[in-house]
Amino acid sequence: MKIAVYGASGFTGGLVVAELRRRSVPAVLVGRDEERLRKRAAEYGAADVRVAGLDDPERLAAAFRGCDAVVNCAGPFSTRGEPVVRAAVAAGCQYVDTAGEQRYIKHILDSYADSSVTIVPAMADDGGPGDLIAALTAARLGDGPLDELLIADLRLPGAASRGTARSMAEVGVRSPLEYADGAWRPAEVAAGRAVLAVPGERAEVEVSAFALPGVVMAPRHLRVRRVRSAIRAEVSDLFTGLTADVVESIPEVPEEEARSTARWLMMAEATDITGNRARGWVTGTDGYRLTAVIAVEGARRLVMDGGPAGARTPAQVFDPADFLDFLTSFGVTWSVERV
Repeated sequence: MKIAVYGASGFTGGLVVAELRRRSVPAVLVGRDEERLRKRAAEYGAADVRVAGLDDPERLAAAFRGCDAVVNCAGPFSTRGEPVVRAAVAAGCQYVDTAGEQRYIKHILDSYADSSVTIVPAMADDGGPGDLIAALTAARLGDGPLDELLIADLRLPGAASRGTARSMAEVGVRSPLEYADGAWRPAEVAAGRAVLAVPGERAEVEVSAFALPGVVMAPRHLRVRRVRSAIRAEVSDLFTGLTADVVESIPEVPEEEARSTARWLMMAEATDITGNRARGWVTGTDGYRLTAVIAVEGARRLVMDGGPAGARTPAQVFDPADFLDFLTSFGVTWSVERV
């Protein structure tokens, strides 16, 4: 098995390379800056460095040939992601990425549904666990259709990399989507904020609609009338207030101590057409470290077990409970219950 990492010289790319090394999986480091790539290769004992930019499709596809899968870590994905997808398809490689940008994820799922390889976007600490816990929460209510599904990212403000800030700045300039009656539409942000009970916290917290990946993923594998999203209002305010100057002032690599104590939590609440409700949540610390674990394990499973051709959501490709159980050895906990 050999896995290519595009954007290997960046922060998240470096974590992915480190995770591949930990698991003794040969990595091919791909990107546009040879000096930075070779520095990263020396750091992790990797031998295979291939230089290719997004503006040279043939060279990029050639860089992926001979690899079994590609992990794309180079955001913002809205402007940089699709050339890597096309190159992976051309090279015949399975593909995962760490995107969190809602409209990019929707575009990939829509545009590459008939691809010859398996494409799974959003294999990060929000999109992957969010889609998997949504599937398990819906299943707790049986096989019938759902009236509503809420997907919520309830992490507290904490360590964020410059790359995350760049991606969230892209997200913040577009209206978040919700799904209703068979179509996606702009979410009713103007309707005001709401409060939500958070597992492990005594008081309800203020939340608002935000462009989460799960909104454009869950309706593809669940029968549901409406899917909406929520994020802590204070986090939403931070992301929507990002300016170019603020983004570039954020360190490329967050402090390790801040990362190790930062807790992320994805929650799903489902209501069926008779009013029965279920709630599921998945949580852990150091979302960046977990993103690398999630992306590498997703790519490994695609290589070892295969997957349905075309662009698919995490819950369409991987067994949700089995994947979340795998993450428990990395400090992740999850639960689903009837309410």
